[in-house]
Amino acid sequence: MTTGPPARLIRLAVGVAALLASGAAVAACGASATDLAKASCAHVNSSIATLNQASHTADASKAASLRQKAYLDLLSAIPIAAQAAYHDIQWESLSATLSEANRVPESELVPALKAQCQSADSSVFGQPTPPSSG
Repeated sequence: MTTGPPARLIRLAVGVAALLASGAAVAACGASATDLAKASCAHVNSSIATLNQASHTADASKAASLRQKAYLDLLSAIPIAAQAAYHDIQWESLSATLSEANRVPESELVPALKAQCQSADSSVFGQPTPPSSG
């Protein structure tokens, strides 16, 4: 029984997929706390933008759908922020604020999240930002 080109292509594709998956896993392990905070804040910023869009939508059904999408974006930020806080206590406040998402309306969390994410987003080259003076 011989294996033809399709079988070789399948084996090659599986090998390439395994190599890419292992590379992605290694890269994720090497992410700095600041990189994780920035990744979490990407979800937070998307959530805030969607929440703003919902507040300017006249159609109640569409607004509710947008608010649900914003909430799901916010939920996806939680484990990433927790990982950032695990690696660097500087991101504990971000993680703590996000952990309130299921108890506090998102609109109440927005000011704190914006301030915390501004710190993450302004960090350059993986260096922590200096503490704010105010």
